[in-house]
Amino acid sequence: MRFLIFFLFLSPLYSEQKKLAQLKEIEPIKEGELEASIKRGVDYLIGKQNKDGSWGGPTRTKGLNIYAPVPEAHLAFRSGASALALAGLLDSQDQRPETKAAIAKGEQWFFEKLPKLRHVDPTTTYNVWGHAYGLRAISALYNYHENDEAKRSRLKQLAELQFQMLNKTEDVRGGWGYLDFDGFTSHFSGIPTSFTTATVLLAMKEAEETMGISPPAREVKRGLRSIEQQKTADWSFVYSLDHRLRPRYGINRPAGSLGRTQVCFAAMRKFGDKRVTDELIQHWLQRLCLREGWFDIGRKRPVPHETHFSISGYFYYYGFYYATECLLMLDPKDRQEFIPHLSRHILSKQEKDGSWWDYPLYDYHQPYGTGYALTTLSRLRDARSH
Repeated sequence: MRFLIFFLFLSPLYSEQKKLAQLKEIEPIKEGELEASIKRGVDYLIGKQNKDGSWGGPTRTKGLNIYAPVPEAHLAFRSGASALALAGLLDSQDQRPETKAAIAKGEQWFFEKLPKLRHVDPTTTYNVWGHAYGLRAISALYNYHENDEAKRSRLKQLAELQFQMLNKTEDVRGGWGYLDFDGFTSHFSGIPTSFTTATVLLAMKEAEETMGISPPAREVKRGLRSIEQQKTADWSFVYSLDHRLRPRYGINRPAGSLGRTQVCFAAMRKFGDKRVTDELIQHWLQRLCLREGWFDIGRKRPVPHETHFSISGYFYYYGFYYATECLLMLDPKDRQEFIPHLSRHILSKQEKDGSWWDYPLYDYHQPYGTGYALTTLSRLRDARSH
């Protein structure tokens, strides 16, 4: 009997979910409220865009900084932050001339700098984030230039280059990570993480759906296998492949996985995993809405993983960004319960200057946080109207 209970607990097929309290009714989103917040975020990004068209930089340092070996780490940070900011502007659908001018400048920076993004230092592959979010920005630009085949051809070539670079930085065990402080090998052999792998796979899938670029079958299969290896019986996803041996660490339990489960669900479902049902997505959306209060406690803390369940500040907008990606996978009628809650959480966090940020990272945090939030709110706006 004890063996049976132990087997059910560990089995990846065991998917029973603990019942949660029902979401309470909250103040509905007013007409124009989302649009006004989105406009303020767009205005912030326009005002903070660098002269070369990018966003962010290696300034505003503090006593404690994320490890960033020069020079490639900062190009990776800037590429990721700029990609999220640019995609946020595109997703906003803001048609003002100044917004279009900012998009054009950002696009030009991408054509010039993204081909130069590499991983040089053996301890990091931060460039993975630049390639992945670069792909998402490229896909958005491809849609934006629907009547410009010459521009689309250039964007497709740039996207194909990102595929090549992601293939080169895939971990020897499958999937993608961004740190390696132990063994340095010719092919990266660091710490593949569930969420980085899911981020990359979703970017590849979007490029396929938008531009017809087929993701590399071998890397996709290995990436999905890596995510599966990091899934626990309760549909949490451990932080990294090495953590699969420590599934009851706080960071690997449902509370610690709240910012990761959504992205892993989205990747698995996009690649055809039928186990990720509407009911499962709804359960975890409900969990996020109910437990946002303590999820928020980690936001803006300068030390990674310093709060309960080892939550980091930079989990916050990332988690909501992919939660809304999952939301759009539901039938329109099943989305409506969550839209006011998800919207209110993001609206309430907007800063006085129009930005959003969750973790102090040199001068990249406000551009990437605002980019995440703009895409999140734009999805909620569009979902609300259907």
